[in-house]
Amino acid sequence: MIRRLYDWTLSLAAGPRAPVALGSVSFIESSVFPIPPDILLIPMVIARRERAWWYAALCTLTSVLGGILGYLIGMFLFEQVAVPVLTFYGKMGWLTEFTDVFNQYGWWFVFIAGLTPFPYKVITIASGVAGLSLPVFIFASIVSRGLRFFAVAGLLYLFGPPIKTFIEKRLGLMFTLFVVLLVGGFILLRYI
Repeated sequence: MIRRLYDWTLSLAAGPRAPVALGSVSFIESSVFPIPPDILLIPMVIARRERAWWYAALCTLTSVLGGILGYLIGMFLFEQVAVPVLTFYGKMGWLTEFTDVFNQYGWWFVFIAGLTPFPYKVITIASGVAGLSLPVFIFASIVSRGLRFFAVAGLLYLFGPPIKTFIEKRLGLMFTLFVVLLVGGFILLRYI
């Protein structure tokens, strides 16, 4: 099922309405869709390198807008579904603890999920559930999603098709290592 969805999504990159497909996939991936927009962004930039920055901007904008939808899903639908279930099982205390921690470190959660292979949609919904400040959520989303999509477009723009395999297989790992080092550096500075 996922493979067919992946192949279908990838086929959209070759069509005349590829930018519409890119924006649509980027939008819905931020709240519900399981396939990341990178699989459209990569072949589109390789095919038209002169449009790399436009594609990255489109991806960033639509991803952040989709993230806002995820935030609203978490804010309005989670209460109706999850709260009664958590109350029934006596786990509302967990939700309160989660909300407190999320609101304290929410910017980092959004930044990390937006940059790394961690499913961004989970954090967009969790941000709405926790009531994270919407401006903080939007700012962190713009920074992290922008870094991610502009890095992919930039690497493809500079190096062309040879960098494609690296991006598909290792860029997520590189972003994850970058975030671990960044967070680790802040933690180290705090306790030294």
